[in-house]
Amino acid sequence: MELNLERPLLFFDIESTGLNIATDGIIELSFVKVLPGGEVRVKTWKIKPWDYERHTVIPINPQASEVNGVKDEDLVNCPRFIEVLPEVASWLEGCDLAGFNSLKFDLPLLSEEFERARLYCEKRSSVPESREKALATLACIDSVDFHACRMVDVQNIYHHFEPRNLRAAYRFYCGGKDFENAHTAEADTLATYEVLKSQLDRYKEPTDYQQEVLKNDVEALSKIGPKARNVDFAGRLINGDNGEPVISFGKHKGKTAREVWNAEPAYFAWIEGGDFTLDTKRQFARLKAQFQKERKEALNRPATSDELQGLATKFNSGKLF
Repeated sequence: MELNLERPLLFFDIESTGLNIATDGIIELSFVKVLPGGEVRVKTWKIKPWDYERHTVIPINPQASEVNGVKDEDLVNCPRFIEVLPEVASWLEGCDLAGFNSLKFDLPLLSEEFERARLYCEKRSSVPESREKALATLACIDSVDFHACRMVDVQNIYHHFEPRNLRAAYRFYCGGKDFENAHTAEADTLATYEVLKSQLDRYKEPTDYQQEVLKNDVEALSKIGPKARNVDFAGRLINGDNGEPVISFGKHKGKTAREVWNAEPAYFAWIEGGDFTLDTKRQFARLKAQFQKERKEALNRPATSDELQGLATKFNSGKLF
């Protein structure tokens, strides 16, 4: 069925350096504009992700590269987002928006790129030689109000009509029928058992559209899904790429727990007294004890020859700092 449109509907998708909206950047942006009447226009930009404060490229997370296939060297000669922003803004003008899971990620990141460009242009507008260009870019930024756009998230429609619950899973995997006494503990437990067995049957061989197979192994099964990386059950701490626990929320999001302990140990006391689950508090307390132990051991160990030589040099020079 063709779309019934009064205004252009702009479908969009983003590939990025990572999943942290506050610190990651866009490396690819694709628009598919569907006009009233059915005409379709397509535009895609490859973008060099840029940190405007440090004037340097934002590196692509290796995990992101594994998903999108883009590496840092692929973007060396590509424009920065601020350089394509006027064209992006012209494509957005007068449109409603659509995407898949875009409300949670793509739209916030696109808006963030606009705001980064805004801050940069506001600073550059005070420099005479860049004032004209900065003001022109600011006018483009002000022409787009993402909060006023109507946003169709196709994933939300999918989940609304195909709920991701046990009853739906049982119908899908176990013969298309409901099970009796749903939402009683015993019936739900038995249905979950039947669903897992059916999943193992369904995904035991690769297909044209699903190459991954489901291993009949508890260790492998337990690692499927985002919670496999959680340190605490609430997901306030996750295991980073190097195995170090990383804080996943708030002002220290993206920092390792070790970094925060070294810089602001009072944060751990705030967690202890805050409105967090007891398991989360326990995991922070466990890390605190570990860091305290490591610091104590470091203070009590004998100095190395290099450290002794460094002290001797300072004393002999008459200066400690």
